[in-house]
Amino acid sequence: MCCIMMAATASLHLHRPFARLLPESLTVIPTINSVLQSLNPQNPKTHLNPDPSILDQFSPYLTPNVVIQVVKNQTSPYHSLFFFNWASSPGSNPNHYRHSHFCYIAITDKLLSHKLFSLAAELLETHNKFSDFMVGKFIKAHGDLGHLKWSVKLFDRVKRRELEGCLFSYNSLLGVLVKANKVSHAWGYFGQIVIKTSIVKPDVSTYTTMIRGLCKMGMIEDAEKLFDEMSCPKNLMTYNVIIDGFCKKGLVEKAQRILDQMVRDETSSPDIVSYTTLIDGYCKKGELGNAMRCFDEMVSRGNCEPNVLTYNVLINGLCLNGDVDEARKMMSRMRLSGLRDNIATHTSLLKGYCIAGRSDEAIKHFKEMINLGMSLDGKSYAVIVNEYCKLARPDEAVALLREMRVRGISPSLGSFNAVLRSFIKLKGHDKAILLLKQMPQWGCSPNFISYSEVIIGLLGADGRIQDVDMLVNDMIQNGHGLDTTLYSSLIQAYCINGDARKAVCLFKEMIREKLLIRKECFEILVKELHLKGLVHEVKNLFDQMRNSCPACDLETYEGVLNECLVSP
Repeated sequence: MCCIMMAATASLHLHRPFARLLPESLTVIPTINSVLQSLNPQNPKTHLNPDPSILDQFSPYLTPNVVIQVVKNQTSPYHSLFFFNWASSPGSNPNHYRHSHFCYIAITDKLLSHKLFSLAAELLETHNKFSDFMVGKFIKAHGDLGHLKWSVKLFDRVKRRELEGCLFSYNSLLGVLVKANKVSHAWGYFGQIVIKTSIVKPDVSTYTTMIRGLCKMGMIEDAEKLFDEMSCPKNLMTYNVIIDGFCKKGLVEKAQRILDQMVRDETSSPDIVSYTTLIDGYCKKGELGNAMRCFDEMVSRGNCEPNVLTYNVLINGLCLNGDVDEARKMMSRMRLSGLRDNIATHTSLLKGYCIAGRSDEAIKHFKEMINLGMSLDGKSYAVIVNEYCKLARPDEAVALLREMRVRGISPSLGSFNAVLRSFIKLKGHDKAILLLKQMPQWGCSPNFISYSEVIIGLLGADGRIQDVDMLVNDMIQNGHGLDTTLYSSLIQAYCINGDARKAVCLFKEMIREKLLIRKECFEILVKELHLKGLVHEVKNLFDQMRNSCPACDLETYEGVLNECLVSP
């Protein structure tokens, strides 16, 4: 009964004279949204949707902008599609409305964002709008979902049909492959489609995408060659991509030459990104003088003011060089220019104090950050956690880890490992074991290094072999295998403790895993077995080594074996 009343109310609302619903044309979009919400159309493939004629009252107000806004405003893609299909051929069309190209882009984007590929394809094919540009959108949407094979298939289909050329779809495919780190595939397509067959005449987007991919994979020589051989004018993004590529490889001199070229080229003057990237490159190479010169040049140009990121890059460079006082001056300059420092700025200062050996000032500054109510992140905490560990104050580091947990900040694995290392160094074995066990509860599972640090530390302590066994079992159960160093340390420890059985078992595991067996490890095991009168076991192990580890220096190991066997 309630449902019937609701339906009747909706019907009265929908059929109310439009003048009452829409007092002014400015309210047409919210009113359409309301009507669509009441109609609630669903997937046309699986549902019988309402009669769209109720929307005819809106036909006098149809414009491309209204259609685009309504399509974008809908939470449900089916509401967008229902409205779009009605607007394609409304019952009355006094203004002879027709969808524009941008209307088709809006509905395609809406459907693809909800993974409704077949509905989007049918719509475009029905209206004969499945152009190369639209195929490019499908390729990108599939690529964003990791459907690389579908992206490639779509491009091959366009290529075969020669659908108005295939530049847009080709550029989309390159973008998808580069984003997925399939740069070699993208480079192969570039060679085949552009160079060999000339199916596509590349534009600046083609070149820029390919150069970005080559830089991403460290193939800077190929990127530079392609940049120099471009058959079309470069744009700002192209320049910035190659500058970034050079800087990441430490080739700041070449990056500087590119920026100088931009200064001379009136069509692509360097922007904030250009200068900030180069400044960062100089800072990472420790060339602070050149970084400051580049910064000053940027400021003197007048039309390219440094932003927060620019200042932070320079402040971080100064701090990594231990020049924290100069970094503080730069922060003051930043504030005077009207920019506000952020957590990244202060984290750099914390690093600077630590690098300069001014630990007390780092800790004081950190506490001031907390008192000022700054939103600290994992990086700022990690700096002080590591500093406490260097100062042999792991308990205070653990207190910070607890505080992070309370604040909802996940400590990094590196921070935990630094604390574990500090506890072991200070012989705080029980505290290290406890922290290792608590790590999963604190949102960070131990890795191989975590276990290895504690296990090797326990092996150097007296009477901790049971704790070692427990941690080795935990380590294996959590999917971390042992390496040569850990195997060797365990075998030596078991031999010292007189547990030859466990030592032999581990040695056999090493043979099965084809790990490198160190001479000193083999020597200790042989001596232990010889003392226990297990000569046959020694010979058996050596035969297994000979069969399974052909890369071993068997003559050296045989010499160790013979020496032990002939000794009294």
